[in-house]
Amino acid sequence: MAESYFDRLQIQAFRAGIQPRTKDSQDWFRNKLKNIRNINRQTLLRDSALERVTRPRMGDMYMFFYDPKHKETLPYYDTFPLIIMVERAPGGFYGLNLHYLPPVLRAKLFDALTLTNNKYDETTRFRARYRILQSVRKLRFYKPCFKHYLTEHVESRIVKVQPTEWEIAMFMQTQRFKKSTATNVYRQSRQAVRAV
Repeated sequence: MAESYFDRLQIQAFRAGIQPRTKDSQDWFRNKLKNIRNINRQTLLRDSALERVTRPRMGDMYMFFYDPKHKETLPYYDTFPLIIMVERAPGGFYGLNLHYLPPVLRAKLFDALTLTNNKYDETTRFRARYRILQSVRKLRFYKPCFKHYLTEHVESRIVKVQPTEWEIAMFMQTQRFKKSTATNVYRQSRQAVRAV
């Protein structure tokens, strides 16, 4: 079995003396990953650090390939979302696609979300229900990344990102925007957040 991309990065962070799940850790992974753009998404979905799931749970983080139903009318869209699942929705689910936020705002949203516990194991999940997102001012960053995903338009396995790997996944350059660039998407997302 090939070495896990996530494990390799965790080892590098450990050797650099980085304490996991700290501000320094977020900064280290953000800087390490900001220029790495040649990540093979197909290979990533088979990474041993990720878990293939058939029944995704609310509050977990996932990645998958996606083909939007209304792509012709959307100004832009991401075909490889990295989402925090919020709740069930007609025909699928609502998710926070972190790719719609620039890395700095991803980190702010990540820090503002509460967790079920601080163990960072299989029992740890985000408390990210829609009513909570709407009512808490520091969570306003959710607006540009709140999306409705239809199950029948998911085009690959759905893989769960384990809590120990959240920091890495959050800063990986795996977004795959169509009809726009990441720079333009980030600019529009910043404008949407400022308008709140």
